[in-house]
Amino acid sequence: MNAPRNVSYQSYLTESLKDPEEAAAYVEAVLELDDTAALLVALRQIAKAHGMAEVARRADVGEKSLFRALSENGNPTVSTLHKVLHAVGLRLSVTPAHA
Repeated sequence: MNAPRNVSYQSYLTESLKDPEEAAAYVEAVLELDDTAALLVALRQIAKAHGMAEVARRADVGEKSLFRALSENGNPTVSTLHKVLHAVGLRLSVTPAHA
């Protein structure tokens, strides 16, 4: 991800995360950190890129519930994660840790 010089990093990130390929790569990179807080930040940024209200609608989750689940102190259920990821064009996947 190389942001053009005339675009802020946040604007570039938001636009990039609308692309499912970029969003998936971003989540994969964050998962490598093994940091739950960082994962929540990444998911929140992806949801914001797609519009929180629209993600909540597509995920069939209340807006307040979505904000709470993806907040700094959030603890989303697997069901909520699945719904949110699906709403932004992603899906959960499992691979061997040592391939």
